[in-house]
Amino acid sequence: VRRAKKGETLLTLDDVERKLDSEMLMITDSAGLIAIAGVIGGGDSEVTETTTNVLLESANFEFLNNRRTSQVLKLRTEASERFGKQIDPEGTLQAALRAALLMVENGSGTLEKIAGDLYPRPKETVSLELDPFYVERLLGIKISADQISEILNSLEFKVSGKNILKITVPSHRMDIRIPADLVEEIIRIYGYENLPSTLLDDELPPQHSNQKLEGTERVRDILVASGMDEIITYSMMDPMDEARLRLENDVDFAKFVPLKNPLTQERSHLRRSLLPGALHTAHANLRFLDKVVMFEVGSVFHPQKGKKLPEEPQRLSMLMCGLRNSQSWLEETEGTYDFFDLKGVLEHFLSALHIEGIEWKKSRELPCHPGRCVQILVNGKELGFSGELHPKIRSAFELPEQAVCIAELDLDLIIKLGIENHQMDFISNFTPIFEDLAFVMDSSLPVEAITPVILQTGKPLLRKATLFDVYEGEQVDEGKRSLAYSLTFQANDRTLTDEEVGNIRNKIVKRLQHEFRATLRA
Repeated sequence: VRRAKKGETLLTLDDVERKLDSEMLMITDSAGLIAIAGVIGGGDSEVTETTTNVLLESANFEFLNNRRTSQVLKLRTEASERFGKQIDPEGTLQAALRAALLMVENGSGTLEKIAGDLYPRPKETVSLELDPFYVERLLGIKISADQISEILNSLEFKVSGKNILKITVPSHRMDIRIPADLVEEIIRIYGYENLPSTLLDDELPPQHSNQKLEGTERVRDILVASGMDEIITYSMMDPMDEARLRLENDVDFAKFVPLKNPLTQERSHLRRSLLPGALHTAHANLRFLDKVVMFEVGSVFHPQKGKKLPEEPQRLSMLMCGLRNSQSWLEETEGTYDFFDLKGVLEHFLSALHIEGIEWKKSRELPCHPGRCVQILVNGKELGFSGELHPKIRSAFELPEQAVCIAELDLDLIIKLGIENHQMDFISNFTPIFEDLAFVMDSSLPVEAITPVILQTGKPLLRKATLFDVYEGEQVDEGKRSLAYSLTFQANDRTLTDEEVGNIRNKIVKRLQHEFRATLRA
């Protein structure tokens, strides 16, 4: 056994020429390299149909070196997994003999009774002392010294002494190093069910709530109740997935947190967004399902200049794709999910958290389809975005040719703004008054700018303003459109008069005329 020389190579059993470094242990003979110690054998030592003589070599290696070699070579084998978890060196010769006997029994071999054993530094025997009173102090019950001896002897420990037990640990029990380890073995055999139940003999310490944890659980509960499935994806990703979301061919690696020792190239950096994981999950599931409706909560990682650790904001992603209704004998509305299905889920979600001041602002940002994307604002602060995935990005992730509705929101801001103990609004006993008003205005004006102005002008007696009709045609001028609103007026302490409602209506009409040059349609 020796260290590899820098630049040496070895053709291994999997027919791969592997480059070695000076830290790797090698099994050799006079002819050269035979195997990478504890990882994989060399091609020259492979057993074939013409092999007649087999020399068995059994060894034990320092487990950290095996782990390092396996990771550097990016090669995980059964041998590296076993040696990487530490193996009892005392079993080396026994293992070789057992393998030889199996070859005799199953391979019609003949065993030559010749063996050599090189053991330059025998493993030290671990001996511990155990006081039965120590066992009683840890467990809270009294177990006699005879019971302790019987239990440990059944586990192949050698026990001597009476008051203070002297215990020799078997070589294969490398997890036993202190008396507390012995107590664990004793109670494991004695039976945890035999421990009596006891109550705390003290007052509970002051309880402190964890807003982040409780808020995240509340978000999960609302979305699951909305019919969505939670997914959990890897925090590690391929930076090219992020580039695909931006329709780019190059990656700016300075924006990512790299892993020093990645398992695969597809898991080489920490994610900056939850969407790639959601898109890959959708791709995997849509092969077998006719729809996916899912969400994920998790951290993303942004490197901070001049700081060792990255920023780890929490995000919430949602994805809806596929048939709106599963196949059934019932006559239901056909079609696939679109932007408004996801918008409905988002509106219910934000309403359940009692977050007010929501603004839906048209956007054209990737990864969304141009014209089918909105930026979501809360009191002027950006909460996230929602929309339909861009067709080119959909193709890059090999998704079916149908609308893929996505959203990604700032979960930290949601938890901060969400109101847990919401004060319910007073429910009036008085009859509401309903009116419909239609306004003619420029077709370029967004509805999202009109509705808040109507509600603000009619406060506090205007309770609701719902757009129920949009008309463009012969009855309005070119470049104009008609927006029809259903208005609900109500007071908490009285029935409103026609005069009161008329005053509010006039205020709304005048303000829309002033700000948007809107006219009341007859």
